[in-house]
Amino acid sequence: MSNLDQLRQTFSDALAIPPDQVVDDLRFNSIPQWDSVAHMALVAAIESAFDIMLDTDDVIDMSSFAKAQEIVRKYNVAL
Repeated sequence: MSNLDQLRQTFSDALAIPPDQVVDDLRFNSIPQWDSVAHMALVAAIESAFDIMLDTDDVIDMSSFAKAQEIVRKYNVAL
């Protein structure tokens, strides 16, 4: 599984949505499943999946799946 697929699966699992709904324009609060509580669970899942620790600014800035890809790349994860 590629890192991009792993990130997509992490979103899918954390938000309890099908992987095909995890698209670049999926945004925080655009679906009921991605609320503030789910956001923190998603952050924890991403950190665990890629063995990274996100900075607070990155946690706040992660507003979409596309932005999450950009943020994860900052931690030397090739997508």
